[in-house]
Amino acid sequence: MMTAKRVWVQMWAWNDQAKAMLKAILTLNVLAMSTAARSTGNLSKEEKAEYANSKKPNEKSANYTKPQLIGLVLGPLLFLLIKTLVSPADMSTTAVTVLAVVAWIAAWWVTEAMPIPVTSLLPLLLFPLLGVMETGAVSANYGDPLIFLFAGSFMIALSMEKWNLHKRIALSIISFVGTNPSTLILGFMVATAFLSMFISNTATTMMMVPISLAVTKHVADSLKENSGIDTTPGKFPFGTALMLGTAYAATIGGFGSLVGAPANIILAATVNSLYGIEISFARWLLFGVPMVLLLIPIIWLYLTKIAFPLKVKSIPGGRDIVKKELTGLGKMSYEEKVVLTVFTLTGLAWITRSFILNNFIPGLDDTLIALFAGILLFAIPAKNKEGHILDWDTVLKLPWGILWLFGGGLALAAGIMESGLDQWIGGQLTEFGNIPLFITIALIVGTITIMTEFTSNTATATMVYPIVAVAAATLGTDPIVLMVAANMGATFAYMFPVAAPPNAIVFGTGYVKMSTMALTGIWLNLFSLVFTVIVVYFYVPIIFGNLM
Repeated sequence: MMTAKRVWVQMWAWNDQAKAMLKAILTLNVLAMSTAARSTGNLSKEEKAEYANSKKPNEKSANYTKPQLIGLVLGPLLFLLIKTLVSPADMSTTAVTVLAVVAWIAAWWVTEAMPIPVTSLLPLLLFPLLGVMETGAVSANYGDPLIFLFAGSFMIALSMEKWNLHKRIALSIISFVGTNPSTLILGFMVATAFLSMFISNTATTMMMVPISLAVTKHVADSLKENSGIDTTPGKFPFGTALMLGTAYAATIGGFGSLVGAPANIILAATVNSLYGIEISFARWLLFGVPMVLLLIPIIWLYLTKIAFPLKVKSIPGGRDIVKKELTGLGKMSYEEKVVLTVFTLTGLAWITRSFILNNFIPGLDDTLIALFAGILLFAIPAKNKEGHILDWDTVLKLPWGILWLFGGGLALAAGIMESGLDQWIGGQLTEFGNIPLFITIALIVGTITIMTEFTSNTATATMVYPIVAVAAATLGTDPIVLMVAANMGATFAYMFPVAAPPNAIVFGTGYVKMSTMALTGIWLNLFSLVFTVIVVYFYVPIIFGNLM
């Protein structure tokens, strides 16, 4: 019984990683700890552990919440209703079965009736039992090469975190900016976006927010004599802009590289599964990096000039806080240099593989490069501490539940194709064939963005990719183009804490009110809708249009 309980607790831990919905994990007593004299970067290990894990899995209530209880019943009920009552003349029995399974999984994913990783295993259980696919065919999707690409890249990221290289990179970027509050916010956004391209959005935000809090507290203290500026958390324009800028930069930065966000990896894996086409790391960089370079300045200008105009032109000692943090790290250690070297070489290998390395090693792909880098970090011994650069205890932090989510999404896509459900869905969409492409893109992006504001963006992307692919084929549009549009819709959601983990983290600081985030985010959502339509209509075909 105790073993079963421990397994259940671990499943909820993985669920927290997969759903990435860290509600109010930063409390106001974190603000008290994050002063200019004592930022979180200088906290003890015990305090950092309390800060990062203020809501531990074993504290989760044993009872279901009302939405969970509804979802727990709704999932199987939808399955039974569709299985027994839905029988279109042109739809096979197997296709009806797959549709019923999709409804069940969607209900549990949205309501979190069960941990998301556990729900992601339902195709592995139900498809063989219901005669859709054999067990071996379903389980193959849980070992897709791109899942191991994510695992390998995360090993590099965990090594950076273990030796504090990620913090040194962030502080080095920020230290170049001056004491102007606007440029200070830009520095934080640039640093956050860069790190988020290679480290999870959640981990990046968790690392940056304590530094942001220390700077915000220092600025508030320096402005106490200025009666014209309210420095109360939630009403302080600089604090709100800095927190939102950090959160939004983490989300945007994650879009910049293939391994920056789970939705990107799932897109590449789905394209490979459905069409046997590879979206390489280098190709995604050609698409993602320009998006980051465009969006960071635009959102920074919106936050600092329109949403939260800053009256103060200079912050006394603002740069000193960052320099003090950087000085506290000391000289770059041997371990940091090793991780930085492996990280740099891995990035170069990913970028040059398709047009240089494959001429010498034809079988080399992005997954093999990532795994080689991860194994190499295991093999290199550390000098300043016992053990190696990377150890298994560190790798245990890898979000294994997300890997199951990847596999579940790919298994669903395979079941949809195998059963012929994709052809049936396509037939229902033929009447929309005359709709202009830009309207189709807007409808897809708008619908998915609304869904993402209330559900996990990873789960949403996983559900919609196969359906969008079928719709694209029926409408005579390149499916990869519309799938990229779906990815952008699932990524750029700014209104609510539950839309993305960075939003939830900064909301918990107290410097961002729910109403403020919603009002700020709705305009960014509308901008992102227009921006996405333009990008997908004109730029995406240039990068991805020649793959089919």
